[in-house]
Amino acid sequence: QVQLVESGGGLVQAGGSLRLSCAASGRAFSRYTMGWFRQAPGKEREFVSAISRTGSSTTYADSVKGRFTISRDNAKNTVYLQMNSLKPEDTAVYYCAADISAWDISKESYKYDYWGQGTQVTVSS
Repeated sequence: QVQLVESGGGLVQAGGSLRLSCAASGRAFSRYTMGWFRQAPGKEREFVSAISRTGSSTTYADSVKGRFTISRDNAKNTVYLQMNSLKPEDTAVYYCAADISAWDISKESYKYDYWGQGTQVTVSS
């Protein structure tokens, strides 16, 4: 069982920045592909970004490319999402997720095995 705990969400003005963190339990973190997803009110959960086990490979949704950066620190069992130039349309609950069996990073939520409880990000205009 893997427990994921997100933090760092909050209220920010458009154009501002936030850094989300996701801390994972256990000793196998470096073997997990990690992803960030988000869900806005009335919308389906959507992919934001993902990072490979070593951090050497990353991928982003087109809507956040160039503004968000995913990274990880395997020594701290933590994955980060640096969010810059935030827009009101980035408002959502952000979830981190762990894929414990993949070699490749995925944008598909069904491939992720464990999920955090989510952290709210609100961007005011």
